[in-house]
Amino acid sequence: MKYALFGLLTVAVLQLRAQIPEAVFVPNIKSAQLYSYGNQLGYPVIRLNSSDRVELHFDDLDANIKSYYYTFQLCDADWTPSMLNNFDFIRGFAQQRINTYRISSIAYTRYTHYQATLPEQNCVPSRSGNYILRVFLNGDTAQTVFTRRLLVLEDKSVIAAMIQQPFNSELFRTHQKVQFKVSLNEQLNITNQFQQVKTVLLQNWRWDNAITGIRPTFFVRNVMEYNTESDAVFPGGKEWRWINLRSFRLQSDRVERANYSTTATEIFVKADVPRPQLSYNFYRDNDGWYSIETTESINPFWQTDYATVRFTYIPPGNQPYADKDIFLFGKLTGYNLADSFKMVFNEDKGVYEKALFMKQGYYDYSYVTLDRNASSNKRTASFNFTEGNSWETENNYIVLVYYRSLTGRSDELIGLSVINSLTSRMR
Repeated sequence: MKYALFGLLTVAVLQLRAQIPEAVFVPNIKSAQLYSYGNQLGYPVIRLNSSDRVELHFDDLDANIKSYYYTFQLCDADWTPSMLNNFDFIRGFAQQRINTYRISSIAYTRYTHYQATLPEQNCVPSRSGNYILRVFLNGDTAQTVFTRRLLVLEDKSVIAAMIQQPFNSELFRTHQKVQFKVSLNEQLNITNQFQQVKTVLLQNWRWDNAITGIRPTFFVRNVMEYNTESDAVFPGGKEWRWINLRSFRLQSDRVERANYSTTATEIFVKADVPRPQLSYNFYRDNDGWYSIETTESINPFWQTDYATVRFTYIPPGNQPYADKDIFLFGKLTGYNLADSFKMVFNEDKGVYEKALFMKQGYYDYSYVTLDRNASSNKRTASFNFTEGNSWETENNYIVLVYYRSLTGRSDELIGLSVINSLTSRMR
């Protein structure tokens, strides 16, 4: 009985890992990135049957040589794994070994850096749609160490979109509304647009606050218009905070001080304060993303170091938020609201504190709150108390269009459009 229960628990954990689109499951994996080839700030999107490529990078702090493999898992529009066999959506081998790696140099922290350019000729996604890239050990998918999202696009639609201020007086100064129109390829067999066509709206490529299930306002032949007043509205947020860690030796403007030893580095970031009451101030940011960079060596991937970076947030009146948890937030945390990114209130100092082990680079970040009393399906990150929201904020919005034929067994990604709230704004 004991072994049977252990086996069932193991299967349940493996199934859970298989269904999480983006997560790191082991503590020795750091700085796992998947991005457009040559652009650390580019989302991993490839066009079907094209020469598009993406880059995979990650560090193993165990600093030895291991046999890492990767595979692709096709998913539907809601990121649930499809019921298709691997051979139905992968052309070539179902899994591939990562053969390019390098031991770190010029760094106190020892690690092994692994990288790959995907897709490789003998392991290529053969259908459009959402994919989970799964990295695992020793050719055994049960030893998955992390997952990342990947989009494979086959253009079969044209998307026109713009950003508007909501007419709602309560949201007029704080939110941004996406209005868009989708023109579908006439060769698509559309008999029920509500069931066959799905749209997803993203803000700055974040999936934690994605808007789904929007129904078209008008539908004429193969043209679908979406212009509702409440369905496609996002809080504007503020421009992201930043920390320049390209050099640990030359401290940037956001660094308070640093402690150096012969084995490690400790960086103290200048204390942050709430911004809701501050007037909007535009400055160019990376919309929550980060890039691994250095100013003191040649290759940033294996010639950069790690440091313990300590963040401090001063709440109003040096008192903790009532019934709320506060989290460090951004691409550096995977937009994850896990306990490992929750800040701890220091009663003696009257501040929230959190330390992360981070690689040299340039990072955007913010603080968000989570209501402890909200039900699990309504626990969403909020900028209201820490950053504030403004209609003027610069954001990128992404419109994704999915289609499933009447006999299809998976959702195809047939449209993708990226619009900017500054350049595509209608006042």
